[in-house]
Amino acid sequence: MNSARKFLISSLIVLLLVPFSIGCSEDPGSGPQKSPTEAAKGKLFGVSFQTLNNPFFVDLGEGLKKEIEANGDRLVILDAQFNSLKQKNDLSDLILQGAAGIFVNPVNWEGLKGSLLEAQRKNVPIIIVDAPVKKSDEELIVCTVASDNVLAGKLAAQALAKVNPKAKLVVLHLSVNKACIDRVEGFKTEMTQYPEMEILDVQEAKGTTEGARPVMRDLIGRYPDLNAVFAINDPNALGVISALDSANKLDQVTIVTVDGSQPGIKAIQAGKLHSTSAQFPREIGQIAAQKMLAHLRGEEVEKDVKVRVELITAENAEQFLEAN
Repeated sequence: MNSARKFLISSLIVLLLVPFSIGCSEDPGSGPQKSPTEAAKGKLFGVSFQTLNNPFFVDLGEGLKKEIEANGDRLVILDAQFNSLKQKNDLSDLILQGAAGIFVNPVNWEGLKGSLLEAQRKNVPIIIVDAPVKKSDEELIVCTVASDNVLAGKLAAQALAKVNPKAKLVVLHLSVNKACIDRVEGFKTEMTQYPEMEILDVQEAKGTTEGARPVMRDLIGRYPDLNAVFAINDPNALGVISALDSANKLDQVTIVTVDGSQPGIKAIQAGKLHSTSAQFPREIGQIAAQKMLAHLRGEEVEKDVKVRVELITAENAEQFLEAN
């Protein structure tokens, strides 16, 4: 048999064997195929914070993340930057990505219903953290996990009354936030126990250091007898401190606030801040994550979960700083 004929016969044999080898190999299309999302580890969860320019929310996010990742899942953390429209769009994106559950810290406690309805249509459970939504919207969420903000405000008023029961004060507010509304309500309720204490003014200060600074500068000029401030959170209080320091009036004004952040505690130790009603953001995050996972397992979850608050003053500041 010449070489050409041998080559032709060999080629025919190979061609005849190829279908058998293909038939005996594993069909890559026969098994279940995973999309990139499905192939990724665990379920996707998301959280939208009103801002991440506040250590409180960073810590709350860490608490969520710890519990979610311990369950083998993953968490996307988003910053709404105090923008209701951005928060709405971020929540829509999380829903489209197929999030198994979403945590929301509302920018505007009255403006979340559209997003809650969208999540409900897609069967995506929502848990609210830190700042509640309207009562009429609560049927659209699994639960709310937040500090006892009314008590936090009461503790701030009690602390101020101990050193200045006749205080003439201003309140720096963030009235689109229900947690802040509750703090001011608690403060005012406790104030009724001290009839000589007087609120001179209530002003919006955006819940930030930068927002509080110019507001406080204006209030110093308008109220020469002002001798106390209730700021709704530590960042606001730090802005108040900055404005008073610049005006050489820091030693004339007692400042009380809510949060218990490291910058706030350090300001207490430095003698610039009288007290802060401590929240426990990591605990809030961990509890919220636990409630979400319980809900997804089909367990009953209580609707309103309150997390403890404690007053921090110069006497116990070191203890709290070490704990943080």
